[in-house]
Amino acid sequence: MPLLLTRRAAAVLTTALLVAIAACGKDDSGTGKDSGSSAKPSGSAAGAPKADLTVLAASSLTDVFTMAGAVYETEHPGTKVTFSFAGSQELAAQVKQGAPADALVTADTKTMDGLSGETGTPTVIATNRLVIAVGEGNPEKVGNLKDLADTGLKVVLAAPEVPVGRYSRQILDAQKIAVKPVSQEPNVRAVLSKVELGEADAGLVYRTEAETAPDKVDGIDIPDAENAVASYPAATLKGSKHSEAAAAFVAWLSTPAAQKILRGAGFQQP
Repeated sequence: MPLLLTRRAAAVLTTALLVAIAACGKDDSGTGKDSGSSAKPSGSAAGAPKADLTVLAASSLTDVFTMAGAVYETEHPGTKVTFSFAGSQELAAQVKQGAPADALVTADTKTMDGLSGETGTPTVIATNRLVIAVGEGNPEKVGNLKDLADTGLKVVLAAPEVPVGRYSRQILDAQKIAVKPVSQEPNVRAVLSKVELGEADAGLVYRTEAETAPDKVDGIDIPDAENAVASYPAATLKGSKHSEAAAAFVAWLSTPAAQKILRGAGFQQP
């Protein structure tokens, strides 16, 4: 599977930033255009309140949200978005403990549903699928899920309470494949790191995650019929001190501009 995230996502980000900068830098003096025009900025840029936002987001969103945040800040001068990335189960624990934050994006609906008393109504902004991550060149010649049952293969999975860990066991159980992982990691990035470092021969990760390390990891596709669909819901947090600004950011994640960035990073539309 070609792993082209770095170039592809960089191109998407550059284009998005140029468009955003151009929109923000239009001449308001009336030169060449009617300065009394009633045209308003597109999307949620119009009238979005300024604020310093803290967004808790699943670790598999680290790269794409870092890019998306830069675009959002350019489109919304005066607003700063700070992300805190971790496994969804860790984020849920933070919310329950009252950590100061404004919005939450998890890698599964189950975790978000468990926080219904703490969040606004969630919206699924993207989906993802799993692949088998192996070392570059696939030295162990892993071809499919059944190969992961080989006791001579060092397989690493995310812990069962982690969304990607649940998805992994879901697809393995459905195919009646017994895998004894050499370790169970707290998030998808940790699984990928084990494979990158050669501490594991294979691991189950999101497709987008494998694409972040094209020089160190190959991703072996899993047929859709044997795969799982990971959904990413986003919601405001009821404890936010910037509820309007948080709602504007969550709404923006479903706009064409944000969806273009997500698709450029390999995520699929909900």
